[in-house]
Amino acid sequence: MVSSSQPARVRFAPSPTGHLHLGGARTALYDYLLARQTGGQFILRIEDSDRRRFVPGAEEEIYASLRWLGIQWDEGPDVGGPYGPYRQSERKEIYQKYANELIDSGQAFTCFCTPERLEKVRNEQQKRKEPPHYDGTCRNLSANEVSERIAAGEQHVIRFKTPKEGTTTVTDLLRGDITVENRTLDDYILVRSDGLALYHLAAAVDDHLMNITHVIRGSEWLPTFPLHGLIHRALGWQEPEWVHLSVFLKPSGKGKMSKRESAELIKDGHSIFVKDLEGLGYLPEAVVNWIALMGWSYDDHTEIFTLPDLVEKFSLDKLNPSPAAINFTKFDHFNGLHIRALPLNELVRRMKPYFVEKGFQVDDATLLKIAPIIQERLQGMDDAPELAGFFFKPDVNPDVAELAIKDLTPAESADLAKKILAILESLPDVKLETAEPPMRKLVEQSGLKAGQVFGLMRIAITAQRVSPPLFESMEIIGKEKVVARMRRAVELLSAL
Repeated sequence: MVSSSQPARVRFAPSPTGHLHLGGARTALYDYLLARQTGGQFILRIEDSDRRRFVPGAEEEIYASLRWLGIQWDEGPDVGGPYGPYRQSERKEIYQKYANELIDSGQAFTCFCTPERLEKVRNEQQKRKEPPHYDGTCRNLSANEVSERIAAGEQHVIRFKTPKEGTTTVTDLLRGDITVENRTLDDYILVRSDGLALYHLAAAVDDHLMNITHVIRGSEWLPTFPLHGLIHRALGWQEPEWVHLSVFLKPSGKGKMSKRESAELIKDGHSIFVKDLEGLGYLPEAVVNWIALMGWSYDDHTEIFTLPDLVEKFSLDKLNPSPAAINFTKFDHFNGLHIRALPLNELVRRMKPYFVEKGFQVDDATLLKIAPIIQERLQGMDDAPELAGFFFKPDVNPDVAELAIKDLTPAESADLAKKILAILESLPDVKLETAEPPMRKLVEQSGLKAGQVFGLMRIAITAQRVSPPLFESMEIIGKEKVVARMRRAVELLSAL
């Protein structure tokens, strides 16, 4: 476990190429937890060097998604810091300096091979059933030839001169030592022909210059992990602690979760994109709790964590490299638990926008009365208007077929409704203690089941088969509206 005497400097470095997904959010969360726990710093860095994939607005969405989750950074493009700029696109000259250093030390080279030539080489390698790789054409060009060809305006990239003999060993905190034969490694491109550095060089330079102590990232970087170790060593830099997190699997457990599945998930009220989760009724506390446990555990029984709990209890040595299946059932369970843990005032604040979005005119005083009787029933915040919208309607339109009580004729149902209406009209108010006793008495006198009598009342007063507790709801609605709704039910049943 990392001790608090060693402040960690960690970075989350997303590309603004689309929506922030759960995998990225989990990486950011683990970074944040390690920084806060050790008294270190959490840096947000935007890796936008690939301008072809840049999506306008994506950077701002990353900020909004992280802040919604409660994850705040100490340094970044929008807050500044001593190691800026924090966007790769603004650091081109810095990367070029280190690319030139690698060339000067013989550990990188200028490559003039055209895309057409490289494609032809790849096709020939595939015919020979060889893995596609750079064939080394430009590895040993003289400095004079390179200078002349650059001066002549030839397009070129800079490649890393990967050792071709021996082995390279890199160490991942979760997986231990990983050793590869150098002959299996490619001469990867470090700087493109447009002068912009690729991730391999840019991330290494930024991590070094920003004093990053731990690189926590997805396991998709494992194939090029040896290259990243070699780049640090070629520049004479100490490597950070490398941590490659587990892969997210589809809910079925078969195959890696990908952004392509998102359209299907939305149909079921789920999403892998953080921006969608609030609209789907999820609390940020539940998201944080859920993703924290996809790849980490505190012990074999504790499941509910707040962000402060996680800051206190998180440790790198309890991360698990095994793939984690995305379990939306567990997510819904966590969401319900965190909703029930909200203080009532906070529940009101959180659920109010969901009512407003559905067109209800709501007031905090009424919401505060409703909150305690629906809190236990909410699985998602978006359930609130569906469950309790009837409180804010001037009147409701019950389904006549549902008003007709099972095992009773329409005339018998109408007669029961009239008796209920007469009792309600005779009461001074419809508070729980006033209205429930005479209705219980009616159940006994009628010989009917409580479910039949109260079922008719529920449909008449709420127009819903499922609602918060009936008598508590009636008290909030008020006698005038309750009587009017019951009278309407009598009319509907009498017309059958």
